[in-house]
Amino acid sequence: MKILAIDDEEKILDVIKAYLEKEGYTVLTETNGANALNTFKTVNPDLVILDLMLPGMSGEEICRKIRALSKVPILMLTAKVSEDDKVYGFTIGADDYLTKPFSPRELTMRVKAILRRTKNDLPLNDIFMFNDGDLVIDTRSYEVKKKGRIVNLTPNEYKLLTVMAQNPNKVFTRSELIEKAFGYDFDGFDRTIDAHIKNLRQKIEDDPKNPTYIKTVYGAGYKFGEEND
Repeated sequence: MKILAIDDEEKILDVIKAYLEKEGYTVLTETNGANALNTFKTVNPDLVILDLMLPGMSGEEICRKIRALSKVPILMLTAKVSEDDKVYGFTIGADDYLTKPFSPRELTMRVKAILRRTKNDLPLNDIFMFNDGDLVIDTRSYEVKKKGRIVNLTPNEYKLLTVMAQNPNKVFTRSELIEKAFGYDFDGFDRTIDAHIKNLRQKIEDDPKNPTYIKTVYGAGYKFGEEND
């Protein structure tokens, strides 16, 4: 598997490269945002490790540009430590978040966990269609379509949607969604789910503030419904 690591500190890139290559991964490194995007388009990596504090082009902007092109999982590295910063990272498309300074061993374990979640997608059968084809989940091609157009979901967004869609009207707590969609090894928190749900609504709902599919059950969690209540 190929991993693209983007950070303006070459010493950090050297550490990332040494530890991950020891685990058998192919690691490409970039210190410049524009060059990193070109490399991403060329090599099509299986995972991106992205520092937010980059010169020229911010990590947030790179994340958005990558998300416009691909569902590739993104692990963010940053010195920003507040919960709001982390939630913002998930909102713009990150799949996991690691603060600096970090343990190279922890980075390696997170990379393994992310790739394991990405490759072991939830088993579903064929095609799920809702509201006469308004929303279609094709589990053979891992594609989601809204009104016939492909919706670009991140791996975590796709997993959340499929977990909920195969259990319509079942109310899931945030902890249950973390467990069922991401697994026990996911080092996240409840507000992570809220950020992913917000993103999903923006992508699959006609009116995200009055959702047809992903509904909030106040005091409990979320459920997937095909029609308005």
